[in-house]
Amino acid sequence: MLTLPLANPGRPDVRSGRRYLWWIVRNQWRPLAVGVLLGVLWMGSQALMPAALGRAIDTGVATGDRVALLRWCGVLLGLGLLQTLSGVLRHRVAVVNFLIGSSRTQQLLARQVADLGAEVTACTASGDIAAASGTDARNIGRTLDVTARFVGAIVSFIAIAAILVSTSPVLGAVVVVGVPLLIGTIGPLVRPLEARERRQREKLGAASAMAADTVGGLRVLRGFGGERVFVDRFRTASGEVRTAAVETARLQSTLDALQVGVPGLFVVGVTWLGARLAIDGTITAGQLVAFYAYAAFLVIPLKTFTEVARKFAAATVSADRLVKLLAQQRSIVDADAPLPAPPAGADLADISSGLLVRPGWFVAVAATSPTEATELGDRLGRYVDGAVALGGRPLARLPLAEVRRRIVVSDKDPMLLAGTLADNLDVPRRGRVLAPEVVLEATAAGDVVDGLPDGLASELPERGRSLSGGQRQRVALARALSADPEILVLDEPTSAVDAHTEARIAERLHDLRRGRTTVVMTTSPLVLDRADVVAFLVDGVVVAEGTHRDLLRDCPPYRDLVTRGESE
Repeated sequence: MLTLPLANPGRPDVRSGRRYLWWIVRNQWRPLAVGVLLGVLWMGSQALMPAALGRAIDTGVATGDRVALLRWCGVLLGLGLLQTLSGVLRHRVAVVNFLIGSSRTQQLLARQVADLGAEVTACTASGDIAAASGTDARNIGRTLDVTARFVGAIVSFIAIAAILVSTSPVLGAVVVVGVPLLIGTIGPLVRPLEARERRQREKLGAASAMAADTVGGLRVLRGFGGERVFVDRFRTASGEVRTAAVETARLQSTLDALQVGVPGLFVVGVTWLGARLAIDGTITAGQLVAFYAYAAFLVIPLKTFTEVARKFAAATVSADRLVKLLAQQRSIVDADAPLPAPPAGADLADISSGLLVRPGWFVAVAATSPTEATELGDRLGRYVDGAVALGGRPLARLPLAEVRRRIVVSDKDPMLLAGTLADNLDVPRRGRVLAPEVVLEATAAGDVVDGLPDGLASELPERGRSLSGGQRQRVALARALSADPEILVLDEPTSAVDAHTEARIAERLHDLRRGRTTVVMTTSPLVLDRADVVAFLVDGVVVAEGTHRDLLRDCPPYRDLVTRGESE
């Protein structure tokens, strides 16, 4: 039984779009093979029906032989039943192939985005990611959908050509030569169609990225009245998408017209030629009927060839765009020969700033520049390269998975995902995981739960937009605490809450993390006063250390920073 999503989507071949499509085919060859077999049975049974019909006319109707007539009618019935059964099963398998192909692509995209993390926006626009997960995944799935019919069309054409050549060499030659020529009229349009599909895809990705960026900054736009500027820009981008889509549709309509008109002319020509041969006595009446049925049936393979050309062109464009994203590599990767991780309870040291974090300490970092504090947090979690050591061993030489397991960094703008509040607190297990009630109590977030209609089971929209800034910050802090990592790095975790709530969080955070290493980037006196030690960071370097009260007394620049100059 097929279950989606797939347990393991695999490692794709990203050297080119066509190689990616071939990799997809290889990885689901079994359902594709079943689909091809059913496609051959489906079209093959249709291809043989004209022959059975002609034999029924010649051996049954023309001669008055009821036994022969019944025999061939039985053959027709059997072929019809086979066509019906195989057609139903073929369609079901085609849908399965579509779902597997598109779902595998979406899973690969999701895995790549999760693997790249924040780096994904540096190499790919958010609109391109959305288009890849939607349009591109569907285009690739549709190519797999049509594969079975394509192979069936080829097999049925070969079977019909063989029957016609054996019955009437003239008509057989017309079919054998004529059909490839008809397909040849379609071939020159495939390349231009692919180019127009590519142009449309690029324009669509740019417009989607513009829309996504605008939604993210809508509040800022409204703040200075920039809505009209955006509307004008988006109208222009949307117009370019529309123009590209019309150009693509114009060529697609030409293909659609050829798909109907060319086979129709071919049917007329074969029928006329067959009628002339019947009048001359070269072929029988039954063979004439069969030839007409063959010509009419050949419309289906010809339409399938056109459909394949169109869908393959769209899939190639989508795959080319897709592999560019899947081929991106993280800037932070495992060392070639990683060192064994130190045992639990190791010092964490940032060489460039001079910060030393002892195991089990609650350390606060007060920085004159918030940017420098954020950069320090990124170095401590190895989200950027830096001279950081854990237990005396360079962090860059340790296995990245081990670093992620032992060190958790929660930045100043954490993301909440759409889903229930309980889902947002359900973190990957790293050993001990704290219960939601415990972390919500520690972050003074009980009012958040009480204010939701279904408590922890309440659904949150994307980014937790239904919550206030302070509520989102407390939920994000609770999520970071849930993992209970050996080392937790927090960047301004209380900047959006009031002083009373901040005081409660500072006290409970210190108690909850007792015995675990915690580093908090903050200039809040309420948090600084609860720290075991405070490091004062100036121009990226620790210039003073001590308790909050000691630094207030002995370090005037620190006092000016945390009191906002009020002491003067």
